[in-house]
Amino acid sequence: MLKYIVKRIFIFIPTLFVISLITFMLSVSVPGDPVEQILGGGGSAGEIGQSSSRLASEQSYIDKRRELGLDLPVFYLSLSNAATPDTLYKIYRKPHHDNLEQLIQLYGNWNDIQKYYHSIQKLDLAIADLKVDSLNADAKIGMRDEIFTLLNQYQPSLVQSALGRMKEHVASAPSMKELNDEMQNTLDAYNDMILNSTSYKNYIPKFHFYGTQNQYHRWITKFIVGDFGISYQDGRPVKEAVWTAVGKTLLISILSIILTYLIAIPIGVFSAKNKSNLSDQIITTVLFILYSLPSFWVATLLITFFGGGDFFDWFPTYGLGDEGDPLIDKIHHLVLPLFCWTYGGLAFVSRQMRGSMINSLSQDYIRTSRAKGVSETSVLWKHAFKNSLLPVITLFASVFPMAISGSIVLEIIFSIPGMGKLAFDALSARNYPMVYTVVMFSAVVTMLGYLVADICYAIVDPRISYSNKK
Repeated sequence: MLKYIVKRIFIFIPTLFVISLITFMLSVSVPGDPVEQILGGGGSAGEIGQSSSRLASEQSYIDKRRELGLDLPVFYLSLSNAATPDTLYKIYRKPHHDNLEQLIQLYGNWNDIQKYYHSIQKLDLAIADLKVDSLNADAKIGMRDEIFTLLNQYQPSLVQSALGRMKEHVASAPSMKELNDEMQNTLDAYNDMILNSTSYKNYIPKFHFYGTQNQYHRWITKFIVGDFGISYQDGRPVKEAVWTAVGKTLLISILSIILTYLIAIPIGVFSAKNKSNLSDQIITTVLFILYSLPSFWVATLLITFFGGGDFFDWFPTYGLGDEGDPLIDKIHHLVLPLFCWTYGGLAFVSRQMRGSMINSLSQDYIRTSRAKGVSETSVLWKHAFKNSLLPVITLFASVFPMAISGSIVLEIIFSIPGMGKLAFDALSARNYPMVYTVVMFSAVVTMLGYLVADICYAIVDPRISYSNKK
């Protein structure tokens, strides 16, 4: 059995690596800029102001980006082409980064493309430093609009049109002549980029290796030790919110799982023993009705009838009580949500247990046991029951992750600050570190559920572990 368990663990590790890689790639591919989201959108390229304030804003942006590890390459290695430098990830503005990639595809000469990009930035700062007067106000605004075009457009027709309009703006007012030198540098850099084109380099593959200094390595190593990053909403560590929420969800989910199996297994055995009898038909009807009722509708009915709605005010309908409340108060808060968490699983597990027991009771070894005079209780619980547990164990592998991920609908209805509500709030606010932490938690717990199920298989039926030797 030990070899069987070790083998399952070795399968678990690479699977978890693939899941973490997919989750991470999704997190870095989402739209928007996390740094601007945290800083409130400051430091954008279209902001008008003095160069000193612009630089201060840019420095705040760069510092926050470095703090989040976004100044590192994405992965351990990358496959690109000879035209793309291995430092392109350092261009931190995504629109600028995307535009530079397109320019590389067009011209292939990174040195000239880089000079062109820097010349636009210098011209942008020179425009910001230019004092506004009655003659140049419109021209300055027009120049800033064209700068935005140059930083975000790569198509030659659009770039050339923008450069032509910029020359007209420079010539429109005497004070605008201060921009002549920087304007000429931008024009020269653009012409050099076109003349020195080496686009053939785009067809030469090239590997870039970055070692452990990359975003994925930083993210996964921190995740392993419980550091899940910074919340985009309030800037606090994600782990604070997650550990608080997971405790609430675990409390109610584990109680629900225990109740589900403690009630469902005896019901399933009893129904199988009395197959097709009136009692079995009544139980089957009740369980099918329970399984077909949507949890949000049942929760609404419970609140209406027993939570101070139009009828009885027997149970509280929000939260799980305060931290210092007595145990009886916490139980009082748990009654309604625990019922909603349990009844659907109870119906499903009991039906699976019934089907598995009926199958076991039809086997030859059961008939042999009865022929030998073994009591019906021993036949049910000693012989048939153990061999009927495999389908129920399989269900545990899917039920166990729900103990962590929670129920979004029920947690919102009962105002329970658990993992489901946390994920919903984070998704609504585009708080991606929180969202993907919940995703990773669910993935890890799902894998653990299957691992525990595999181990339980081997305990219940040793033939499973031995069969892997063949």
